[in-house]
Amino acid sequence: MEIRIKEETAIVLDFLPNGYPLDNRPSHKKTPIVQAIGIDKFVLLELVPKKDTNVLGNETIYIGEGKRDKIHHIIGRLSFSKLTSTARSELKYVIAELVDKKEAEFIKFINSAQPLSTRMHQLELLPGLGKKHMWEIINEREEKEFTNFEELKKRVKLLPDPKKIIVKRILSEIEGKEKYRLFTE
Repeated sequence: MEIRIKEETAIVLDFLPNGYPLDNRPSHKKTPIVQAIGIDKFVLLELVPKKDTNVLGNETIYIGEGKRDKIHHIIGRLSFSKLTSTARSELKYVIAELVDKKEAEFIKFINSAQPLSTRMHQLELLPGLGKKHMWEIINEREEKEFTNFEELKKRVKLLPDPKKIIVKRILSEIEGKEKYRLFTE
């Protein structure tokens, strides 16, 4: 059985101090909503902030089991389709920042990616990587593992920007377009 990792921190994508605009309840019954993305597994979350708390866009907030400063409770996961237009536009930039911060984890993935079947490899699931790039990466990493995106780009000829490839893949997984999940839960 796989152990699910709970998100400890999240980044705010959008803050709706008056709740959802399409909510038909009277305004005194609406609760403020925070739409956020978890830092570890890129899980979209719907959160309720504590009373009279102001939350800023792109702010990192604690949502773990302990005492939370700004968040009262977690409503649950949020589907991509329920994101506000502000949250959708922020998503790409927030993911790009996270990929920068977690570059070592993504390089580790590239250094240890394995075949999924006799015909498909994990590396081929990255947008813009075909068999040719996959074999170049595998052959290069057998000689010496990659240490960062820049080195990967230098050693593998005509490779699209690795950071952009990973950001694109994460967005695609969040949107629910992918059969296999590499980076999201």
